[in-house]
Amino acid sequence: MNDTNEWGDLPTALGQLLNRRFEHIVVFSGAGMSADSGIPTFRSGSNGLWGEFDPQQLATPDAWRRDKETVWGWYEWRRGQVMAATPNPGHVAVARLQREFGAQVVTQNVDDLHERAGVEGALHLHGSFFSPRCDRCGAPAVLADPPPEARRRLEPPTCDACGKGSIRPGVVWFGENLDDEVVNAAAALIAECDLLLIVGTSGVVYPAAGMVRLAPKGAVIVEINPQPGDVAAKVGFRWQTTAAAGLPAVAARLSAAVLSPSADA
Repeated sequence: MNDTNEWGDLPTALGQLLNRRFEHIVVFSGAGMSADSGIPTFRSGSNGLWGEFDPQQLATPDAWRRDKETVWGWYEWRRGQVMAATPNPGHVAVARLQREFGAQVVTQNVDDLHERAGVEGALHLHGSFFSPRCDRCGAPAVLADPPPEARRRLEPPTCDACGKGSIRPGVVWFGENLDDEVVNAAAALIAECDLLLIVGTSGVVYPAAGMVRLAPKGAVIVEINPQPGDVAAKVGFRWQTTAAAGLPAVAARLSAAVLSPSADA
C-alpha cells in the first residue's frame, strides 16, 4: 500500500519528486486515459454488434478497399461512443496543467476528450475521429452526427470537393505512416521537457512508444497506469492507478509546489 499525504492518494515518494517548479511539462496519453470516460480501449473488444470482428482487421487500408461500408459503420459507431462520453477528472486535470503551467499534450488517442476538457493544441499521433478526409483528394470533410442506432454497414459520404472519393476516417491505420509534422512536433516537445507524465498507455505501440525515450537527462518521468508499462527503463516513478484518480492529485501537488517556499526556484 502506498504511503499517502494531504494530496489524497498521491504516494509520498511521488509527492517529494514533484516538489519543485517545472517549466516544460508534457503529458503523453494513451487509451487508458479515455477508458476512464467509458471509451473501450482499442483491443478490449466491442459490443455485441461488433464482437465477432477483430479491430486490427478493420483498421487497415486493405479493409477499406475491400469493404468501405463495414469499416465506416464501425468507425461511426465508435465516433458516436465518443460523442456520448464526457471528459473525466484526468482530462480536466490535464487542462488545469496547461492553464497553470503551459503543459503540452501528445496523445495516441483519436477522440476529442482532451479538447472538450479545455486542452488546446494537443498533438494526435494517430489522427482523430474528428478530422475525416477524402480517400482520393485528401480534402477535409465535415460530418453530421452519426446515426443514433448502431449499424453494421454504412455508406461513407461522397467527397464534396472532388465528387469522386469517399470520406474516410481521419485516423492512422495499420500499415500507414504517422504524420511527419505531428511526429516531429511531438518529439521536439518531449526532447525539451523537464516533466513527462505518461498516462494510460502500455508503451508498446511503436513508433510512438519510442518517443518517450527522447526525454532529456534530468527530466522527471512519471508513469500513471493501472497496469505496469514498458515505456522506458528510466521512468522515475510508476504509479499503478487510473488517470481519473491520479492526475488530479498530481496537478494539485504541482500547484502546491509553486506556492511552497521549499520548492526549487
